[in-house]
Amino acid sequence: MKKIIYFLIPLVCFLVFFGLLMIYDASSFVAYKDFSDKYHYLKEQTFWIIIGFCLLTFFSFFNYKKLYNFALPILLVVLFLLILVFVPGLGVSLLGAKRWVNLGFTVIQPSEFVKLALAIYLAAWFSGKERSRLPAFLLLLFLILLLIILQPDMGTTFIILAEGLVIYFLSGASLFYFVFLLPVLLFLGFILIKISPYRAERLSSFLNLNQNPQTYSYHVKQILIGLGSGGLTGVGVGNSLQKYAYLPENTTDSIFAIIGEELGFLGAFFIIILFAFLIFLGFYIAMNTKDTFGRLLSGGITAFLGFQVFVNLAAQTALLPLTGVPLPFISYGGSALIVNLAAVGILVNIARQNIK
Repeated sequence: MKKIIYFLIPLVCFLVFFGLLMIYDASSFVAYKDFSDKYHYLKEQTFWIIIGFCLLTFFSFFNYKKLYNFALPILLVVLFLLILVFVPGLGVSLLGAKRWVNLGFTVIQPSEFVKLALAIYLAAWFSGKERSRLPAFLLLLFLILLLIILQPDMGTTFIILAEGLVIYFLSGASLFYFVFLLPVLLFLGFILIKISPYRAERLSSFLNLNQNPQTYSYHVKQILIGLGSGGLTGVGVGNSLQKYAYLPENTTDSIFAIIGEELGFLGAFFIIILFAFLIFLGFYIAMNTKDTFGRLLSGGITAFLGFQVFVNLAAQTALLPLTGVPLPFISYGGSALIVNLAAVGILVNIARQNIK
């Protein structure tokens, strides 16, 4: 089984460069219209790919066990960045959301960095004898989730919540806790939807896609039109109609609709199989890692990657309300890409030291 681990890097490389192709394909029209340069998004994503692969290479050889000592400082830095989102002049607001921080030389999305920082911190915390402190764990999780909900970003909130619970479960927590927590979390989620007009509107549109097409349901309908137009084998690479400004967010959250339109059911299903294999590799590494810190860290990384794939694809197929969650390695965006590639580098390092 050792040879299966060596599929990890080629698999991720394929997803990244396939994503680069699809980003250029989906963005060329809009990029030329907005920036008079059809290569605008391609060039920006290429830059982030270079940074991401540098981090992947670094963490592939950096002993993951040393991250144990940096767990708290990393978490504190990320929490500080989350707070900066709300500081006038530093926080960037777009379409009613405050999810970005302007560092002067670039703009980053701190909530993406939370995923990896939390995986490192919880893995370090729960590998010690304090792993049974449920109240302290819930308090920390509540603080982080509150900062993300206020942005607002329900999709990332769900992913981080699920990631935290998976790591806590892998640390040996009783299943009774989860039976107790589930109805509480569902109730809190319902309250958050009811008190927020935009969330209530999204839920209403999700439950009734046949309402006025000028409302939020327009986005969902365009996604489904794109996926449906692809049929079994697709209309061919470069032949998408949805990319001509019909489909919102066609390079980020909704890029899977372009994939489905151009490559059809078979091409889209192939991409899903690749993601499933990636998640399998991640949990295989976790199950075969000897030390507790490495096992929890690899499990946490695999959890946030897996839930991110699930939330994006479920939203694209109208199984969940639309969220602002990108498709890992494929969607346009620097913060998510470099965090995901750094996380893969850590997985590779854990595998090199534990898989015989």
